[in-house]
This record gives sequence, C-alpha cells and structure tokens, in this order.
Amino acid sequence: MTEVTGLVPKRILVTGGTGLVGRAIEKVVADGEGRPDEEWIFVSSRDADLTNAVETKALFEQRKPTHVIHLAAMVGGLFKNIRYNLDFWRRNIHINDNVLHSAYEMGVQKVVSCLSTCIFPDKTTYPIDESMIHNGPPHSSNFGYSYAKRMIDIQNRGYFEQHGCRFTAVIPTNVFGPHDNFNIEDGHVLPGLIHKVYLAKQTGSALTVWGTGKPRRQFIYSLDLARLFLWVLREYDEVEPIILSVGEEDEVSIKEAAETIIEAMDFRGELVFDTTKADGQFKKTASNTKLRHYLPGFQFTPFKQAVKETCAWFSTNYANARK
Repeated sequence: MTEVTGLVPKRILVTGGTGLVGRAIEKVVADGEGRPDEEWIFVSSRDADLTNAVETKALFEQRKPTHVIHLAAMVGGLFKNIRYNLDFWRRNIHINDNVLHSAYEMGVQKVVSCLSTCIFPDKTTYPIDESMIHNGPPHSSNFGYSYAKRMIDIQNRGYFEQHGCRFTAVIPTNVFGPHDNFNIEDGHVLPGLIHKVYLAKQTGSALTVWGTGKPRRQFIYSLDLARLFLWVLREYDEVEPIILSVGEEDEVSIKEAAETIIEAMDFRGELVFDTTKADGQFKKTASNTKLRHYLPGFQFTPFKQAVKETCAWFSTNYANARK
C-alpha cells in the first residue's frame, strides 16, 4: 500500500499469519477493514523459525514492523497437550521471548499477543475475568502451554515497567472458523467434530463424540475475533490483557455444539458418546464485561450461522484443509 499524505504509515507484522486467526485477520483486512495508512505483513514458520533467536531477529530487521500481532504458537487439542506438556512449554517460551525481545530491540510501537482461556486457574470461581490469570495452577492436562502463555502477561508488564513498551495481550475463548486445524486427534473440539461428522456422513457410520458431551464452552468465530484484534491494535491502550468472548449466556455444551454441526451438515446418522474418553475441564466461563465496557454495541455472528459457514468452507476445501 502506498503512503498517504498526512498519515504515518504502520507496518503490521502478523506472526502465525497462515493459521486460523491470521487468515481471518487477512480476510477482514482485505474485505475493507484495513486502512490506507496500514501495510499488513503475514508471516508463517516458512519465513522464520521463531524458536530461534537469530532467525527471529533477522525477520524483524528485514520487515521493520512498527506494530506486531503475535499469533505464532505451538498449539493442539486436549490429547496432544496431555502427551507433550514439556514441548508446549519449551517451544512457546522460546517463541514468545524471541518475538517480544526482537520487537523491543526494533522499537516496535505496539505488540498484541494472543493468549487463551485455558491459562486460567483450574480451581476458580466463575465467570473468570482478566484479574484472575495468576490466581492458581491451570488445569493439569495442559500446564505446559498454559504457563508459557501466562508468561507473556508477565513479560508485557516487565517491558512496560522497565522500558515503557506498549505490549499487551488478548484472551479469546474457543476460536473456530475457516482455515482451522480439523485434525481429529490433535485439533480442538469444534473443528474435530466437523471433520468427524463429514467422515461419518461419507461412510454412513455413527458419529462418536469423545467424552460425555456435558462440558460447556464459549466459542468465538474467527472473523469476529479478527475484527476485535483490529480494534485492540488501534484503540486499546492498556497493558493488562482483555478477554475477547461472546457473553456468558452464549455458552454451549459439547453435545449442543455437535448437534449444531449435525444440523449444518445434514447428518442423519446416530450420535454416540464415548464416555471412556476424558472430558477435560468442565467449564471455563469467561466474562466479557471489560470488552462490553469498551464496545457495548459489537455484534457477534450467531453461533449457528458461524458453524454453518465453517462447515461449508471445510466441505468445499476438504482436499486442502489442515486435517
């Protein structure tokens, strides 16, 4: 994009730019939400290994960003987390430290990092809010990922107090949408279910959902999250993190989520729950009071519509979707 008279151009580097949220931000920007004074740069692991400090610094020196949206992370669903807690800790600690320190060294004006509601204490009161992140240990199933993500909040505070850096973080609830990881073993619950329904429909078999179906989650559509990321980058000035989520009243059970997918994909087979599989955390209900204080009129895409659009994308792009 060309420089506009009277405006100081922003060069916005998005790490993890080809993942679920990065693709959503790219689409929202392309569909008219971008501004003339913004140049958007989406990078992936092919551009640099962010676990490597030298490669990360070289990326920042090459791209010279003024702003960063930091999405890159080692991620996975419940069962992958249970198996590889140490790997989740080490890789994410390296990535986050390299990105934040390179941003500091390059004089980046603002960094917005992406956390997760799984970082909150396992034993807590509900709804959870931004003040409760460090009030106790996270759920044991994903302690490596959770503690690594918590440390971003610690680093943001450190860079602000010691160097005056405007580094902050957002905490989305369960994100889903086009370009998600639909892997049944390692993906998150909603894309995994979408893939399962697709296959069950193809083979005429029953749909088996792991666990009891009773755990409850707040799901946020990736395109809604992308619009909120743009607002945080441009308008939100706190170092303290902010939860980006639908309201408590929009929480749904895994069973309800499965039934919504079944309806969206017109699946006519049997629904079975494998109760020998772990449920994970029963609920993680998050408060979006702080978000609503800033954006009282923000409109979220209705869950059924968002699921329908995601299922349609997956069916159309099945050959090339991550799975």
